[in-house]
Amino acid sequence: MPELPEVETTCRGIAPHIVKRRVVAMIIRESRLRWPIAAEVEERLIGARFLGVRRRAKYILMDTDQGTLMVHLGMSGSLRIMSAEAPALFHDHVDIVLDDHHCLRYHDPRRFGSMHWLQEMSHPLLDSLGPEPLAESFSGAYLYE
Repeated sequence: MPELPEVETTCRGIAPHIVKRRVVAMIIRESRLRWPIAAEVEERLIGARFLGVRRRAKYILMDTDQGTLMVHLGMSGSLRIMSAEAPALFHDHVDIVLDDHHCLRYHDPRRFGSMHWLQEMSHPLLDSLGPEPLAESFSGAYLYE
């Protein structure tokens, strides 16, 4: 299962490849993940430009000029940057095709991951999370209190 360090590494790994890139297409081969991918995700993402990539707990937040794509890798998911022409493997469920002919490919054999569209930074999956362990405000003094 991707834990917080793997999710942080994924964010740092994909950011240089997607920030400032525009989404030209989204190919959804399998929308039935932990929760089905809503049609809104594709509608909002196509034409959007990525502005940044960050993490909240084990959720990857990809900010765009239209809103935020929230991705959870589930137990077996991964995001990879590759040529948009690369043939898809059996568990490659989603391609986010970028304007430089690369894609961000979501691979998830168990389909326990998820993709959601956020217009605001409020979502039931985020709203009840505890403090961020890598934030500067998370300290021994904070834990003591």
